Amino acid sequence: MLSGTSMSCPHVSGLVVLLKELHSDWSSVSIKSAIMTTSLIVPILEDNSQEEATPFSYGAGHIQPNLAADPGLVYDLMTNDYLNFLCAHGYNSSTIGSLYRGFYVCPKHFKLANFNYPSITIIN
Repeated sequence: MLSGTSMSCPHVSGLVVLLKELHSDWSSVSIKSAIMTTSLIVPILEDNSQEEATPFSYGAGHIQPNLAADPGLVYDLMTNDYLNFLCAHGYNSSTIGSLYRGFYVCPKHFKLANFNYPSITIIN
């Protein structure tokens, strides 16, 4: 049996092409959101162990193409969202400017909990 990223990559890539055909106006981030938020979590065991795997081992879960085609809601991120994320992690404007190829002023108040991403952010 073949498994892992070697098998999931071609399946997800094919789904991305189908979703882009259905929703030509969606960004790549919206497509990723549709796939992640409609995935099915199936309990699996860690490799060489009898312990249940965590999301860090299996990602968003098993893709469900029919649900991803009509997810109801998709998250979309813009460049500013990623830049604000870096600001929240303590990067200053000059460091971000070197990455961004432009000048960016970090907002005075930005919380990681407001990062619009189809995942869970746990604030320490």
